[in-house]
Amino acid sequence: MVKLSYFCSMKRLNLPQYTFRYKEERGKKFIFDEVRAKFVALTPEEWVRQNFLRFMAVQLNYPKVLTGVEKMLKVNGLSQRCDILLYNRRGEPVLIVECKAPTVPVDSKTLSQAARYNTTLKVPFLVLTNGLTHYCIKTDVETGSFEALSGFPSFQEL
Repeated sequence: MVKLSYFCSMKRLNLPQYTFRYKEERGKKFIFDEVRAKFVALTPEEWVRQNFLRFMAVQLNYPKVLTGVEKMLKVNGLSQRCDILLYNRRGEPVLIVECKAPTVPVDSKTLSQAARYNTTLKVPFLVLTNGLTHYCIKTDVETGSFEALSGFPSFQEL
């Protein structure tokens, strides 16, 4: 396993530091995604996604087997991809994570994107992150209201 600082120049994030598997093929860098069980292209957004997936598994104890990555869904008849989708033990979606590259601000556009996905999924929690700034929002599907939380829900709260 190669240290990230040697392998590439990805930005240090506002998350605990984790160790990842990397490889390079034909000049292109890849990081191993433990959820999808395959190497994926290492981009700034993927760097955030992989770190947040590890945060969810290690710090929040969210089961990897109940986590989906880049899940396809239909929103107003259009195919969209949800960055991370967490399911409860009944197989119901309960939390959407929208990841952005560290240089992309987490703002109302990011919230609108996650909320758009939620018109289909109807989850009680949305997480927005660029690896530096993180927001967790509790949603009320009935009223369409949002409440910013100071932390992340435990898996049992989902």
